[in-house]
Formats: sequence, C-alpha cells, structure tokens
Amino acid sequence: MKLSHKEVKHVARLARLGLSEAEVEKFSLQLSDILENFEILKEVDTTNVPPAAQSIPQQNVFREDKVVKSYPQSEVLSNAPRQQDNCFQVQVILE
Repeated sequence: MKLSHKEVKHVARLARLGLSEAEVEKFSLQLSDILENFEILKEVDTTNVPPAAQSIPQQNVFREDKVVKSYPQSEVLSNAPRQQDNCFQVQVILE
C-alpha cells in the first residue's frame, strides 16, 4: 500500500508534527514499506492461534517478599520541604 504525500501530511498534522518536504518524502516511503509488511502478515493463517498466544513462555519474575526494617519517620521527614503532624505537607491539587 503506497501512502501519498497528502496522507503523510495529514497524519503529521494530526500528530502536530511539522515536516519538511524531504521528511514527507522519506516518511512516505518508510510508512508505505511498513504497511506493505502488514499486508504480508494478513496472509498468514491464524485460525488455530489463540488470541493471547505468546511466542516465548512467560513466568512470574517477582522477587520474594521480605519484611525489612524501615527508615525512622523523623529521618524520612527530615528531607521534606514542609511537614505537618508528622506527615508530608503538599499543595492542594483539587479544591
């Protein structure tokens, strides 16, 4: 599928990108190549492939939870620019 310069300029305008004519030409070719590759992928038979299939088996990569001693509250609050009632004081975001 060949993208025209007009289509590339339209997509660039939607993305709020200012492109020079050289960039429009370059991206027209590159995006056309990408779309051609998708056309090739459409020809692959995926009728027996589950929708959430993974090419590489995945496993849980979380570390084991361990209880550790925390920093003292006074030490943590010592870095706070403002504090109130032993808590961080922040600006009001919502009225």
